[in-house]
Amino acid sequence: MSAPRLLLLGPNGQVGWELRRALAPLGELIALDRDGRDGLHGDLGTPGKLAQTVHTLKPDAVVNAAAYTAVDRAEQEADTARQINAHGPQALAEACRETGSLLVHYSTDYVFDGSGTAPWREGDPTDPLNLYGKTKLAGETAIRAASCRHLIFRTSWVYAARGRNFLRTMLRLAAERDALQVVDDQHGAPTGAELIADVTAQALHATLRNSTLDGTYHLTARGQTTWHGYARHLITEAREAGYPIRVTDDAITPVPSEAFPTPAARPRNSRLDVSELERAFGLRMPPWEAGVERVVSELVEGDGIR
Repeated sequence: MSAPRLLLLGPNGQVGWELRRALAPLGELIALDRDGRDGLHGDLGTPGKLAQTVHTLKPDAVVNAAAYTAVDRAEQEADTARQINAHGPQALAEACRETGSLLVHYSTDYVFDGSGTAPWREGDPTDPLNLYGKTKLAGETAIRAASCRHLIFRTSWVYAARGRNFLRTMLRLAAERDALQVVDDQHGAPTGAELIADVTAQALHATLRNSTLDGTYHLTARGQTTWHGYARHLITEAREAGYPIRVTDDAITPVPSEAFPTPAARPRNSRLDVSELERAFGLRMPPWEAGVERVVSELVEGDGIR
């Protein structure tokens, strides 16, 4: 098989930025942001033009790292969230079916209602608590209904060395404040954008050669913690790495979700079972702590926390 042509959408986001690096060795990589270029369109908000781009390029695979991710704002911007998270992926999927392209798409733990304590498996019933989760589930459903070749990866608690995320916010606050309050009744696995990109590259490479691997998979680091446990580990690592942390460990107080009311409800159980992903692609996902420690080292060495 000759080197594949890959179309990457959303290349400037946390995951998209890492995908540029991870996908480049696989073949010809064409990265399009919302503005597009040379008459090609990469905006999920314009599904017709996006589909036309797929037909023009006829890529072997489309990797969609673009999404509407403003969870709370989605409650007031339902039409925009649906356009980007549901209608855009639907147009992509239909175009991919017509061109024979593999579609790689990212979804979320928010498609579940967060009940119980067991890690969610791919076939468990979905029941989103908020508008964002509903639009992401609608995107998944549309992709499957289009009957295109696809990989859907559900992930959670994504962070990176760049962009806006919990990890960077906590490190900034820990350097500025004497005390922090962090939610301790939501459970999940912090998952680095680098890990998501590397797994995507391996899975895409395998699936282009073996269509039986098509489907939906849970993609997170192994293990589980709460936002409070995540913050404690993160801040301890940063302090030990030499970053001037102000807050002490005993001043990082666990609080319930009700201490920080939000327009959109959050699931209490965001644990995702990754055993099916590991089995299908011969992987062993690393513990969540390892990825956090790596990003802390990167940020401290580059003085990039601020």
